[in-house]
Parts: sequence; C-alpha cells; structure tokens
Amino acid sequence: MTSPERIAVLGAGLMGHGIAQVFACAGHDVKVQDPFPDALASLHERVAANLRRLGLPEEAAERITPCAEIADAVADASFIFEAAPEDVALKQDLMSRITACAPPAAIIASNTSSMPVATYAETAQGRERVVGAHWWNPPYLIPLVEVVQGAETSSATVEATMAVLADAGKLPVLVRKDVPGFIANRLQHALWREAIALVQDGICDAETVDLCIRNSFGLRLPVMGPLETADLVGLDMILSIHEQILPFIDRTPGPQQILIDKVKAGDLGMKTGRGFREWTPDEADAARRRLTDHLIAALSPGADGSGVAADGQ
Repeated sequence: MTSPERIAVLGAGLMGHGIAQVFACAGHDVKVQDPFPDALASLHERVAANLRRLGLPEEAAERITPCAEIADAVADASFIFEAAPEDVALKQDLMSRITACAPPAAIIASNTSSMPVATYAETAQGRERVVGAHWWNPPYLIPLVEVVQGAETSSATVEATMAVLADAGKLPVLVRKDVPGFIANRLQHALWREAIALVQDGICDAETVDLCIRNSFGLRLPVMGPLETADLVGLDMILSIHEQILPFIDRTPGPQQILIDKVKAGDLGMKTGRGFREWTPDEADAARRRLTDHLIAALSPGADGSGVAADGQ
C-alpha cells in the first residue's frame, strides 16, 4: 500500500457507506458527510455488519468519521467521492459547494450510473480535477470502477484516481469518451431492453428470460467476455448470425411501455412485492442472500475469477 490518503465521501447511503468501507479497509482515514442524521448515526454499524458478514475484523470501521457538514468532511481531503442520489440539479449543486471549500489540489470524483462528467462539472471550480468514478453495488464486493475522463479532466487526475482505486483493491478501467452510461451500464441496459421486449411482445415470460440467461451464455461471462467469445466462435460466424438476428432486435429509442406502465402502477420490484415477477418478503430476502453469497464466493481466495478484490471487499 502507498501512504494513506485522506478520503472524503459525500453520502452515507447504499453506495456511500460501501465506498467508505473500501477505503477504510485499505488503511485510509475516511470522513463521510450526509445531510440526514439517521444515515450518519447508523454508518458505523452498517459497515461493521458488512465486515462481520465477510468474516473480517471490524476495526476498519473506526477509521470512518461521520460529518454533518460538507466543509468539515472535505477540509483536508486529497480525494473526494460524491455518492449522492442520481439527480442532476443535486449533483451540480454539490459540485459547486465541494469545489468552493475543498483544497485546491483535491480530486473530486462523482459516482453516477449514467451522467457524463460534463453534466455536473459545469458548476465546478477547477474542472481539470473533476472525474467520474462509477462504482457498482455493493461497492465492497464488485471489483469494477469505471473512471470517466471528461473533456477538461486532466491526465494527472485520471492517473491518480485509478492509482488510489487500484491500491484499495478495485479494478479501475478508463472510459476515454465522456458518454452517458459509460461501458458496463450501456451493455447492461442493452440486455435489459431486449429482455423487457421479449416479455412485452409475448415471446416468453420474465422467469423464462432469466432462466435462459442464467443457464446459457451467463455461465460463460465470469471467465470469458462477449468479444473474447466472438473470437472463440469466429467472427465470420458472428457476422452471419448478426445478419439474421440484428434486424429483429428491439430498437425502442426510450423505455418500453410495459416498464412505464409497471412503474405508474407502483409495481417496482422486490421493494413493493411485484415487478416483472411477484415477490414475497422471504423470497426477496433469499434472492439478496443468494447474490451476496455468490459474490463472496466468486471473490474469495482460490475462486476462479479475477482475484483483484482486496481485504474488505
């Protein structure tokens, strides 16, 4: 490990507390700010619970300091990770407030699932130090962090951000163009669009979609990505299949109507008991546990995977 950094995380929610945990486990001192007192009050216990679940010492939670004010959290920070909700106006306001009181050399990274850097950096002072850092949920288990270089982001900012992430045990990848959705989310949502279209068009039900993916190409994905698989199959074969299939792939330019209708009806998925499938509380809890158990096993020493996760992840 390099010398400890002073990390600030803005947001103590689902993503923020996990990001703080990653850096605390890597030996860094972390200050976490959140406008909601309840989120700060439960911060240490949520991190400690994660560490217990992973079978790791809970001492890392002691390196995390809750802060009520942004200025207190960022005053001496070298890296600032903003993990506020996915709201453009909120992130623009935060970027203005952060850069007004953070040290001039501090790097400010925004965790967002889809927003280009240009969307929130326009309100920042010193745009060369603003970078995107898209973490995946849960951040202490998913290795990937997409580092997005904005038009005005300096190369030094990108290099330092990727270095601190790699040192903390993450797998940073560089997104060279500032596009919505970056890399992995564009791929994920392209799959979702076709999956939803299959159900909307009556080709199959939601359970069948999931069964097909989990029991076919989904089994290959942990060890062979889509372009590796294309090379394995042969690009001549891929071209031939594309000529037959691609004209029939869904091209809906926005969300499909079935998704819009479900959200309007309040059928939001596990949290409401109904989405594309119906969920009892026990079924939803079992699905969450199954996912967590799978991720822990996949990233454990000796697992057949990337092996990039560090202690605490």
